[in-house]
Amino acid sequence: MLGSQVPKSEFRLGEGDVVKAQAKITIRRPADTVYRFIAEDFERNYPRWSPEVKDLRVLSSGPLKVGSRARQVRVDQGRRTESTFRITRMASPRPPDAGQLTFEGMSPRFVVDYHIDPDSDGTRLTFTFELQRLELMMKPFEKLIQVAVQDGAQRTVRNLKQLIESEHKPAAA
Repeated sequence: MLGSQVPKSEFRLGEGDVVKAQAKITIRRPADTVYRFIAEDFERNYPRWSPEVKDLRVLSSGPLKVGSRARQVRVDQGRRTESTFRITRMASPRPPDAGQLTFEGMSPRFVVDYHIDPDSDGTRLTFTFELQRLELMMKPFEKLIQVAVQDGAQRTVRNLKQLIESEHKPAAA
């Protein structure tokens, strides 16, 4: 299909019951535009590309930076969760080097990473979600969790692509 792209994804349930999903997509906009949308405008845009986020509050003052903390309320598959996370990596892209935004949940334990890599078609975005430990009571639902996490990773990159490409003009050739 010309003009559309199916995100590539990967799911793993591995050592110590770590759940990991990854999805990749090309966004036909410059890496600095993608980075600004994801990282610098995170507080405004995160609930837009992740509509499961019902409430987001940045707990730290000033612009988002490494060490900033935030609290979110999400409803995933009908299940409401609250979590606090902190920014652990924030680097703008400097072609040919990639940009990155990483945050880690403190309760529950998770890692979310947005890898923003400039390429000839615009920007290659790799989104990774890692749940550090699957709760014992969730073990019987491993297959459902696998599907939900994989679908969520794909949906995240598709939503980001759609929002960024619709709101930002292509770079001049």
